[in-house]
Amino acid sequence: MTTLTRPGPAVGDLLRDWRRTRRLSQLDLSISTGVSARHISFVETGRSRPSPDLILRLAEQLEIPLADRNALLLAGGHAPAYPSHALTDPEMGPVLAAVRHLLDGHDPYPAALIDQHWDLVEANAAIEVFTAGCAPHLLEPPINVLRLSLHPDGMAPRIGNLAEWRAHLLHRLRQQATTTNDPMLYDLLEELSGYPGGTGAAGPTSVVVPLVYQHLSFVSTTTLFGTPLDVTVAGLAIESFFPADSATAERLRAR
Repeated sequence: MTTLTRPGPAVGDLLRDWRRTRRLSQLDLSISTGVSARHISFVETGRSRPSPDLILRLAEQLEIPLADRNALLLAGGHAPAYPSHALTDPEMGPVLAAVRHLLDGHDPYPAALIDQHWDLVEANAAIEVFTAGCAPHLLEPPINVLRLSLHPDGMAPRIGNLAEWRAHLLHRLRQQATTTNDPMLYDLLEELSGYPGGTGAAGPTSVVVPLVYQHLSFVSTTTLFGTPLDVTVAGLAIESFFPADSATAERLRAR
């Protein structure tokens, strides 16, 4: 018996798809990378087999995520360039130590470490401000923080500016899905878009979009690792919430 394996997309097809996703012409990419438009055309049509250096050069300019750069290399018949460690691997020890230092140092204000699909990895004790009162099925691992925020059984009923906050989160998720071409993010976007909550505020009410939650008011920041060379690390982000007024700060410190 002979087993037939269906080949995946060719490296040229993948590069062309990413170029079109970034809305660049072959000439645009040629000018920005110094690679001739003719050579780019040959690569995309399969008339030329790109070297690993060329694939990574084009991928860097196209801002392709590290995991997808590995996929490009494999499609071109080359070895992956970027490792992907599990969070429990020894190599991730310094990364997690740094994260825990930031999370603990942010207490008594909520902060959480999330992965590329918005699943909760770790959080400080103050995250209970948000999770208290949410349905148990939303708190079963893996906890998706966007689903927890917008689900009717999650935080949504207690968010004072739900329409505005919902529009902000969906906009971020849509941008991320478009940038990464990740099907899981598109699926999540479709799911969350179906939740009730309105479409946004009539106009800006602050310099940033606040989260008004149970009479507390927060502003949030996102922290990413600089120049990551590991697929897992590249997908991690720390979401930190700060009090937007003195009353919120006092109540959180009193906890």
